[in-house]
Amino acid sequence: MSIPQLDIDGLEVQTYRGVTDDAAGHAIQNTGIAASPSGPDGGTGPGGIGNYQVTGHRNSATAIFLRLPELERGDEVLVTAGETVYVYRIATTRITSFRSERSLREQRAAVPGRPGVRATRAMITISTCRTQEDHAEGNFWADELDNPEHRIDKIGVLVRTRPA
Repeated sequence: MSIPQLDIDGLEVQTYRGVTDDAAGHAIQNTGIAASPSGPDGGTGPGGIGNYQVTGHRNSATAIFLRLPELERGDEVLVTAGETVYVYRIATTRITSFRSERSLREQRAAVPGRPGVRATRAMITISTCRTQEDHAEGNFWADELDNPEHRIDKIGVLVRTRPA
């Protein structure tokens, strides 16, 4: 994965069976790479119809997504898989709450933010913690995996592909 706007180039993304920010995903993120959940409750793969979900640490393990909040509407994310580069364009930002099952369902939905809606196009959700902002607001809640209450999700849509 490459995000030119954030000076990220060639970030490894490891797929695993699970959901965003579970113990298996944390173990992957702790190695300094990004994690992509798949399976019945996870997302699709690069270029697949639905929600390609990628999570990474912001504050530890090389802080790969330290600057993710800077990503803006229109910025591009490039994902290379096999012989293809998938180019996604960021469309929106949403905040996910770990204390809300509804919010988690929205993050993990095939159409981000719209659980139960059938996906008709390829999308991406890139997610990282909102620890700094939560702490600045006096919110120090964390779950058993030390996830803060909120996540920052950058959501994009596939706009084109090209040969790798």
